[in-house]
Amino acid sequence: MIKQKNSIQSVTKFLVNWAAVLSLIACFIAFSAIKGSAFMSGSNMVNILRAMAINTVFGIAATMTMAPDGFDMSAGTLASCSAYVFVSSYLWFGQSLGMSIIICILVTLLMYQLTMFLILICKIPDMLATCALMFVHQGLGQWYIGGGAVSTGMKAPWGAAPVRTTLSDSFSAVGRAPWIIIIMLGCVLVAYLFLNFTKHGRYLYAMGGNREAAKLSGINVKKYRYLAGMLTAVFIAIGGILVASRGSSAQVMCCDNYLMPSLAAVFVGRTVGGAEKPNALGTMIGSMLVSTLENGLTICAVPFYVLPAVKGAVLALALVAAYASKKEN
Repeated sequence: MIKQKNSIQSVTKFLVNWAAVLSLIACFIAFSAIKGSAFMSGSNMVNILRAMAINTVFGIAATMTMAPDGFDMSAGTLASCSAYVFVSSYLWFGQSLGMSIIICILVTLLMYQLTMFLILICKIPDMLATCALMFVHQGLGQWYIGGGAVSTGMKAPWGAAPVRTTLSDSFSAVGRAPWIIIIMLGCVLVAYLFLNFTKHGRYLYAMGGNREAAKLSGINVKKYRYLAGMLTAVFIAIGGILVASRGSSAQVMCCDNYLMPSLAAVFVGRTVGGAEKPNALGTMIGSMLVSTLENGLTICAVPFYVLPAVKGAVLALALVAAYASKKEN
């Protein structure tokens, strides 16, 4: 009887720990059976990888924030500001592609200082501080671009003609395959190595497990929370760059809608292999699951307005898997 009970618990634990991977495999089998080569074609696989790339990069940003038990609701609005800065640096001010990327990252790091000030100095809870900053980013960003998009052929808000009137092939290539996929894999690799193979990453996980215990063990929790914030800002900037390059412009609030899919990817990733913590590889798998579902349902002609409900259901199930076992422990 005891053996049977242990066996059932082992099977249940296995199913919960690998639910995301099993669901991903089931999606591929189901959509392949329904649509055949239309789903499994090489071009569609590239479409899935390209679609998941941006969600994964934003998911990595959220992973860095959540590793020390933080939470950022303003990543999407800040990324939109990053996109405005990136495209405007290139078009309005005529900077090179490399310099536009550097300026975008530096401005994003500068803007993230306000987030760190509210959290570390004013001691406002992460969620409340970043919810307030969502409106700040939206207002500042739209003030900077004059309430319109930053794209070719449009004048700057102050009426000056842009230095450049076209986007180069190299600018657009950043948001297309294979570069967008390579950048995604690079972000995942950097985050994975940092979190799992450096003392700084281990300190962040220690803070996420028990901040008070980490503090008593000698870890400077403010310093490492700040470090996590700066890494988050870099990945947010990269996400904004990819969105702008993929769309060949910086539309108003162009990155705002990436928040929920990226959070879903992180929470799904927490359950992969029983990790029970935000991790880079799990985030990528979670993002692939969300993107595969969206891609497959679109090919099956499911109305686009149903897709948010599917993403919400995935997030809800991920939360159940992530916290049900934690509650038992």
